[in-house]
Amino acid sequence: MDNTDMKNIQWFPGHMAKTRRAITANLKLVDAVAEIVDSRLPLSSRNPEMDRLTAGKPRIVLLNKCDLADEKATQKWVNYFNNKGITALAVDCKSGKGLKQFIPTVKTKVLKDLMEKRQKNGMTGTPVRLMIVGIPNVGKSSLINKLAGAKRAKVEDRPGVTRIKQWVKLGNNVELLDMPGVLWPKFEDQNVAIKLAFTGAVSDDILDIETLAMKLLVFLKENYPQSLVERYKIEYSDDETGIELLEKVGRKRGMMIAGGEVNTERASITVIDEFRSAKLGRITLELPEIK
Repeated sequence: MDNTDMKNIQWFPGHMAKTRRAITANLKLVDAVAEIVDSRLPLSSRNPEMDRLTAGKPRIVLLNKCDLADEKATQKWVNYFNNKGITALAVDCKSGKGLKQFIPTVKTKVLKDLMEKRQKNGMTGTPVRLMIVGIPNVGKSSLINKLAGAKRAKVEDRPGVTRIKQWVKLGNNVELLDMPGVLWPKFEDQNVAIKLAFTGAVSDDILDIETLAMKLLVFLKENYPQSLVERYKIEYSDDETGIELLEKVGRKRGMMIAGGEVNTERASITVIDEFRSAKLGRITLELPEIK
């Protein structure tokens, strides 16, 4: 993706620094860490500081929102993490898809040695404690609510909303420590920031929605051309730019203003909203590098 016309995105509210410290301070209270990422961008939605912050603790990666992502691409990501020695599961925290495997996988695979040790020492009643981490808007609260069977965690769609940590007890002798969402101090790669913006993980208030929509349309043209054709009924050539694609979408949808011009802002909002709600189909924004 081209980084031109996109201002440098650096977004690190003060409460996130507090959360980062809290993760380190509370790590000793848990047996393992469950890191939730977005299936559509599994690397870009991982906090690169998390490896350091949770060093020494067993981890499982939950590829959330798998129903929005390209199914074949998600399997490649599961294999990618497994090949790195990190257990990974594809799940959808809203529908509950894949979540039945979560706790059993933690107990029989991620914490296999610990569970055997507790069994040997007669400590089977000791609860399994998991820290739930992830960037804002990735689905931590939805995961906890689905597992607990009730609205125990406050679900907040707006990224960057301050919350305090909270413990949630599940019925199967498992306790979850929910940590507020945390990004990192700065994005070294602006492409990462742009992909996060596509999904809504970065606040829309700090971005130019038209630039964002144009970049998304170019990505779709290059990677999921059929999605554009089927959703917007437009024809285009390989060399068409983002603004040309955006104007075609606006014209096709009748989003016009005085003078016969396209209301590109309205068209941009439509494109971004339809991507986020999977009306453009199941789309993955990045693939693992195969070495």
